[in-house]
Amino acid sequence: MLITIADVLAPDELMACRRRLEAAEWVDGNVTSGHQSARAKNNEQIREDSAAAREVGGAIMQALSMHSTFMSAALPQHVFPPLFNRYGVGHRFGSHVDNAVRQHGPSGARIRTDLSATLFFAGPEEYDGGELVIEDNYGTHRVKLPAGHLVLYPASSLHHVTEVTRGRRMGAFFWIQSMIRDDGQRRILWDMDQAIQRLTMDLPDHASLVSLTGTYHNLLRRWAEV
Repeated sequence: MLITIADVLAPDELMACRRRLEAAEWVDGNVTSGHQSARAKNNEQIREDSAAAREVGGAIMQALSMHSTFMSAALPQHVFPPLFNRYGVGHRFGSHVDNAVRQHGPSGARIRTDLSATLFFAGPEEYDGGELVIEDNYGTHRVKLPAGHLVLYPASSLHHVTEVTRGRRMGAFFWIQSMIRDDGQRRILWDMDQAIQRLTMDLPDHASLVSLTGTYHNLLRRWAEV
């Protein structure tokens, strides 16, 4: 499933993080590439062991831990510390699939990449091109979100970033190992959780709420890997 999440970072947090990133040292984006990606990638990144990456990554992780939509959609067990990239004019990232397992350089920790996430730091009015194009069983999705918004999608999806023709695209990207490995099962739990939340708002005393909530947790108990 592909889910967009609005306002992961509040405007003041977004501006503070963006200033920190703009002042950081940027290097060739292939410092974190696998063999396939290195042939397709043309962008810049901040080193994952830099102070800027740790500080802004920490702010993102803190925001995500308190964001109910992200927690419901991802059901995270482990989150890879965010990395940061930017695309200037002429930069692009060709079609690829993310590695199934990622190892964090500074800590050596490994996670299975069930979900990929991109958090936008530049708004769509700041650059032309630079769309994240994701292909899945439901077709092709072209994603270009406001600054502070995030897109979450299966890491198994074929995807690419189109060439930037004006301005500069900047964002964070990272991966999630979910408690629910299977995307179809995650989708069922997400749909059920959204229905429970709507019912709670509209009919908080409805007798079915207890039953539905129990079914949700029984499915989570059956499918979760913890």
